[in-house]
Amino acid sequence: MPSKSLLITELLLLFVALPAAFRLLPVRLSPLPALWLAALYCGYVLRRSAVTVNLWNAPPLAHSLPGVLALFAVAAVAITLAVYLLRPQQLFGFVRTNPAFWAVVMVLYPVLSVYPQGIIYRAFFFERYRQLFPTVPAIVVASAAVFAFSHIIFRSSWSVALTFVAGMLFAWRYQATGSLLVSSLEHALYGCYMFTVGLGGLFYHGANRAAIGR
Repeated sequence: MPSKSLLITELLLLFVALPAAFRLLPVRLSPLPALWLAALYCGYVLRRSAVTVNLWNAPPLAHSLPGVLALFAVAAVAITLAVYLLRPQQLFGFVRTNPAFWAVVMVLYPVLSVYPQGIIYRAFFFERYRQLFPTVPAIVVASAAVFAFSHIIFRSSWSVALTFVAGMLFAWRYQATGSLLVSSLEHALYGCYMFTVGLGGLFYHGANRAAIGR
């Protein structure tokens, strides 16, 4: 097991310095290549660890799915109502204006973005830094905090705030089920719906131009 000082250094480099450097780039680049490189590093470290970490773990899905879907249904209604009341011009704007591209995002977003984030911010973070955050509340909050901080690249305080709340849920779900599949499915549900309902501007590089992100 690496020393605590080495783990802290790695955590700061991977989860603080890397997003901060990306945020300060003079040009805006897609975060996906960096995301996948980080995920490959995390997967490599996990494979070399003494504890076997399942990066899928499907069995918990059956008993977890009803609770995931019920909570999502309530949240979706609340989010839709909030957009309708506060930014009605954005409601389902992506679907209305570009349905073909919306369909592509619905298919590719879970694969290209959600799953590597699950590897980094749930599977790797929980296994690698458990000795730094030995209690469940501590590691759940820490996971959510670094997940939210990574969204500074989108230049919107709303992106960071919303992903902290979501990150708490995804981290708790991973801790409760031990399943990256369940956590990633929940992440995909909320992420895809944010694009669908009209808040996708908070989660790509046009975020700072979205009215809600100002």
